[in-house]
Amino acid sequence: MRRRDFIKVIAGSAAAWPLPVLSQQVKPPTIGILGVSTRSNWTQWTAAFVRRLRELGWTEGETVAIEYRWAEGRSERFNEIAAEFVKLKVDVVVTVGGSAVTAVKDATSTIPIVFAMAVDPVGIGMVASLARPGGNVTGLSTQTTELAGKRVEILREALPDVRRVAIIGNLGYEGSVREIAEVQALAGKLGIESDVLEIRHADDVVPAFELLKTEPRALYVCPDPLINANIARINGIALARNLPTIHPFRDYLATGGFLSYGANNEDLFRRAGDYVDKILRGVKPSDLPVEQPTRYELVINLKTAKALSLPVPASLLSRADEVIE
Repeated sequence: MRRRDFIKVIAGSAAAWPLPVLSQQVKPPTIGILGVSTRSNWTQWTAAFVRRLRELGWTEGETVAIEYRWAEGRSERFNEIAAEFVKLKVDVVVTVGGSAVTAVKDATSTIPIVFAMAVDPVGIGMVASLARPGGNVTGLSTQTTELAGKRVEILREALPDVRRVAIIGNLGYEGSVREIAEVQALAGKLGIESDVLEIRHADDVVPAFELLKTEPRALYVCPDPLINANIARINGIALARNLPTIHPFRDYLATGGFLSYGANNEDLFRRAGDYVDKILRGVKPSDLPVEQPTRYELVINLKTAKALSLPVPASLLSRADEVIE
């Protein structure tokens, strides 16, 4: 057979191949999501992320694959999940800041890592700077520590008679340690005494409340994966003890929290989708500056206020971005 005729035969055969067979030849990129909490706690956040990917042309199960892993608030799972993602050769890992990012960084220096939110990414060494993150890590900073003073002020406005607050945080998480210190210092300047409820594991939550020697007027909640996984229990105990709570995220009010002031997490996860889109199209993480929230939201849960028989000042209600009734 002449060479020209042979090429025609091969070309004709390829044209006759069914499309599914051809599509199987190209493996879609894979995103690994390291969920530090539970699937249910992250449902709204991951949904916002997936929706944004779809808007940008990435459809889960078709043009992109997503591998979900849930640590359920147990930081000892982070290294295990990170190693699994390296073995799977995922193209990018999405998680939140702190020890989860550190675990993935320790496992790989080449796979891009996007944190959808981080308390203080520069302070805890995840990135070199916000403008020039360097390495294989970038994402969105919530600047939670910097907002501690604002939350303390909001709490005092909501409870003018507050003289003592309890602060709950995971001492195994550097971001929480920093925030606890910040809250104590700022509360002290306002004449408010504070007690720290120290936790490192889920089993520490109930004993931490039982160890309180004095009865505080309110509870300040510092965010981290452990808190996120146990927020329903924390809010339940606070309600039982008649303690109004202030949180960094609106999501924490769903289980009985009173106040929140901070970034919108759904929006942060949506914006994380933009980072992943750029990375999958060839942009290096080191060339993507760490961004900060464009706005912060004050949310008041009037259902909880009524349950605690708390009057909410009109001045606070008028400034609220959302009131849950």
